[in-house]
Amino acid sequence: MRMTDGSELGDVYGATIERIKTQAGDKSRLGMAALMWISHAERPLEADELCHALAVKLGSTDFNTDNVPLISTLVSCCQGLITVDKEASTVRLIHFTLQEYLSTHPDIFSRPHSAMAEICLTFLSSRQVKALSTGPSPDAQNIPFLSYCSVYWGVHGKTELSDYAKSLAVELLKEDYGQMLTTSLLMQEPDLYSWRFDTHSRFSGLHCASFFGIVEVVASLIEMGYYDINEGDLMGFTPLAWASRNRHEEVVKILVGREEVSPDKPDWRGQTPLSHAAGRGHVGVVEILLRREEVNPDTTDYPGRTPLLYAAMYGHERVVKLLLEREEVNPDATDNYRQTSLSYAARGGYDGVVKLLLEREEVNLDLTDDCGRTPLLHAAGGGYDGVVKLLLEREEVNLDVADKDGRTPLLHAARGGHEGVAKLLLEREEVNPDLTDKDGRTPLSYAAGGGYYGVVKLLLEREEVNPDMTNKRGRTPLSYAAGGGYDGVVKLLLEREGVNPDMADKGGRTPLSYATSFRPPSRRGSLASLEAGCGKTDCDGVVKILLGRAEVNPNMQDNRGRTPLWYAAKHGYQGMVILLLEREEVNPDVADNGGKTPLFFATRYGHNQVAALLQSRKAVTPTTI
Repeated sequence: MRMTDGSELGDVYGATIERIKTQAGDKSRLGMAALMWISHAERPLEADELCHALAVKLGSTDFNTDNVPLISTLVSCCQGLITVDKEASTVRLIHFTLQEYLSTHPDIFSRPHSAMAEICLTFLSSRQVKALSTGPSPDAQNIPFLSYCSVYWGVHGKTELSDYAKSLAVELLKEDYGQMLTTSLLMQEPDLYSWRFDTHSRFSGLHCASFFGIVEVVASLIEMGYYDINEGDLMGFTPLAWASRNRHEEVVKILVGREEVSPDKPDWRGQTPLSHAAGRGHVGVVEILLRREEVNPDTTDYPGRTPLLYAAMYGHERVVKLLLEREEVNPDATDNYRQTSLSYAARGGYDGVVKLLLEREEVNLDLTDDCGRTPLLHAAGGGYDGVVKLLLEREEVNLDVADKDGRTPLLHAARGGHEGVAKLLLEREEVNPDLTDKDGRTPLSYAAGGGYYGVVKLLLEREEVNPDMTNKRGRTPLSYAAGGGYDGVVKLLLEREGVNPDMADKGGRTPLSYATSFRPPSRRGSLASLEAGCGKTDCDGVVKILLGRAEVNPNMQDNRGRTPLWYAAKHGYQGMVILLLEREEVNPDVADNGGKTPLFFATRYGHNQVAALLQSRKAVTPTTI
């Protein structure tokens, strides 16, 4: 079919669908059913899945493979509106605009989700599938439609449920659902069930109905009394826990409304339904659960986390507000890692949650966790300007507190290149911009090593910052900037008096030595990650800048006898070799402590152009590999 644009496209789709409906025999049914499944399926369907779906006969307890149509037949019946994606082995609509057209014309299909739920449940209830469910190590790949039905029948049923689909679901779930293959497939789906087990016998039909949130089915199963309403599955999740976790408010209401329900029963990690709902930000569910007196809003699980801690951890502001209104909730409770709700909120950058917690007087702003980090340290390390600003408004906050690694908020901000946070902290006179961590590195050292030009500039504006401070290895900020190839930062540092461009560290290596041994992004991480976190690199530019300083010795050997030219030649950096050889005093024939010259390594690693450059210098001694 030839695609057109504008209003004509809708007319083309409409006319084609009318042609599909007027086809003779079974073609009309197959064509419209195929369009319904492709446009309303929860995921792209493989060709075999679609063909098997259209072979299901409602009301039949047998699945007859003789009814399975060929995919070529379906393509023909759809009059060119569907196509098979050979690479993905899936069937799709011919163009995304067709999906838009079908979405804006809901009258084309009558209750599609209900119809799809009926087909899925009919298939799962068939004699062939039930027989397979009880067999040893069944091969589900031989029944392509089984996986989709097992995982998504409840999604379609939750969206739209007919009386017939309800009766099919109840009949299926009131049996020994935990032993069925469909249960196994559901629990192995990573997007729906987070844990995988080899045995599923404790995941009952009531668990399943609550998991999907199908109100009518849950109510029927409860009234029939087939299941213990408080039974936990293998994770200890009760039906109420599943409904709370998945935000099925109507199901939660039904379950909480039963006197026999234990609304605060914990799972194997000690999490209650309230804890699950709070951690996922389900405000309505939290409100329903808190109406039951037995629900403890401040209960802790095995990691020591309360519902408030979970809500703060994921930034669910409305849930935090609800919980803080309860007198029994401790806003400063710590978990097993000594983290509080405030530290989790600060760590995630959730300004609104931080603001709510700071309104409570009992919240300790400087409480340290197991890593020695305060909320301010977490916020600074994450680069969350808004949270840092809120915390700095409090006089009692310690601006220079250091964690167990000796790193202050400013050092964390500089290390991550968070210019906004660094600026906020440096505006405070009481902040010491030159404090070192356990490795002897300053904020300037980390900012320079990361290529964070803006942060470096801010730090250098403070007079008390020592631009040539060495760490325990004897490396300076210039050394780190040169080693990263950050020419802009190198220029900034060299503009400050007192910076020695040729200072050697404890290994005898100078900034020029590090610049010539620069490792490209492909060797130390992805280029995308480098560009996202650091400034642009120009290693040749750094070498040129350093060679322009008279005090830089281009022949300096480190403790292993290696010169800048040695490193450049070994790595095959032709541009650097050219720059170095332009200096007359550079000796191209200096050997390292093992007697190997730059030419030796250039030849050994196949850097032919570099080897030719070196051989062009008369002093070079021939090498034999």
